[in-house]
Amino acid sequence: MTTQPIEQALDAIRNGQMVIVADGEQGEADLCIAAERVTPDAVNFMAAHARGLVCLTLTRERMRQLGIPLMVPDAVGHGQQFGASIEARHGVSTGISTADRATTIQAAIADRAGPDDIVMPGHVFPLVVRDGGVLARAGLAEASVDLVRLAGCKPAAAVCGILDDHGNLAGPADLEALAELFGLTMIGIGDIAAYRLRTESLIHRAADAPITTTLGRFRTVVYRSAIDGHEHLALVKGRLRPDEPVLVRVHSECLTGDVFGSERCDCGDQLHLALELITAAGKGVVVYMHQEGRGIGLANKIRAYALQDQGRDTVEANLELGFKDDCRDYGITAQILRDLGVTKVRLLTNNPRKKEGLLLYGVAEVELQPLEIPPHQGTIHYLRTKQRKLGHLLSELKPVS
Repeated sequence: MTTQPIEQALDAIRNGQMVIVADGEQGEADLCIAAERVTPDAVNFMAAHARGLVCLTLTRERMRQLGIPLMVPDAVGHGQQFGASIEARHGVSTGISTADRATTIQAAIADRAGPDDIVMPGHVFPLVVRDGGVLARAGLAEASVDLVRLAGCKPAAAVCGILDDHGNLAGPADLEALAELFGLTMIGIGDIAAYRLRTESLIHRAADAPITTTLGRFRTVVYRSAIDGHEHLALVKGRLRPDEPVLVRVHSECLTGDVFGSERCDCGDQLHLALELITAAGKGVVVYMHQEGRGIGLANKIRAYALQDQGRDTVEANLELGFKDDCRDYGITAQILRDLGVTKVRLLTNNPRKKEGLLLYGVAEVELQPLEIPPHQGTIHYLRTKQRKLGHLLSELKPVS
């Protein structure tokens, strides 16, 4: 699926035009327009050419101001949350016409709007977006609010799911045809996330002090994410210069391997080898990320272990638990490196996805430097799975006697 630069989408939103926002993971897409630019013609276009449900995406704060309750107050999980449907109290007739729905949307986003300006139920369906936008939940609703906010509009958007001629979710070819037919810009959720991580500062230094280890003295800097409150650690050796390539190990927290020496993985050995190489070089950085179990968390990682004992490999276990094969994201990592003045990286890893992630989020140069640990009987199957299914660059995977 071909997407356009996000700057083009932002210009379209500022000019009151619609943009197609696609979710490549879920295979869904919405037509999106800034709520403040909604007209009866815009609602009619959505109903005629997108064919899905016309909704209004709102922040939690705006939902509170309007007194709109959740449709399912005790809903759990990470899915989309609907508010009770609404209607403008004044200026509408039956509420279903495109003019009435445009009036309702404008009433809901007016600067001083409150509970007295709407009634429930109605014909416009609010969608609640997660605080933090696409960096907290990579959903279409969050993407729409992030997009219009980045364009300088109020944080509210009218959206409509795009269906094909048969009423099914539109596929990539359908979306491209729609974009070409009406001259619409199309972007992905990932484009918005990458843009935010390149242009916004979403971390701050929470603590900074030296420590002395068995490998000598390091500077430790703790960063706290403004998105989820997670804390990440940078171990810095030597003086870093922006114009010089720096050895960097991006290491995801692995309590079982790093601390307890679990033989299910080679994480602890990789961490120690990276520290030795950085010490020998006299400078470098270990960015220790709070994303246990490739981003699924400690409890789910142990559940994955149990599934592996039943015959699944590490990727199959993640998928069976309902996660992607690798849930990690390197946007915050790139921001940490940028804060430390690191723009050129010699990345200590066997995982090409880390290089791709850092380049996506604005690190200028990334060169891979292998960090292979000789396999043993406990890790050979794990490493072969990472090589075969996750694309890790491993050369020493011969059978262990």
